[in-house]
Amino acid sequence: MARTMLHEPDALRFASDSTLMLLWGGALLVLAGLTMWADIRRTKRKHIDKVGWMPWTKLFFVFALVGITLIGLALKGG
Repeated sequence: MARTMLHEPDALRFASDSTLMLLWGGALLVLAGLTMWADIRRTKRKHIDKVGWMPWTKLFFVFALVGITLIGLALKGG
């Protein structure tokens, strides 16, 4: 039985650097939105003594900064 490999679409394989940076920047902004939602959820928790260990605010700023930078570079270079 032959295994078929999953191939990437030609639209991504032959995409320009600007397109790839725009896609990665968008994905990072989605991740930033998810981390912001997790931070809001953490601050509204029912049991205040159950403190989490994930630094959601720092992750939000890192993802948002890198995502906005990538999108800015993609729009400038595209």
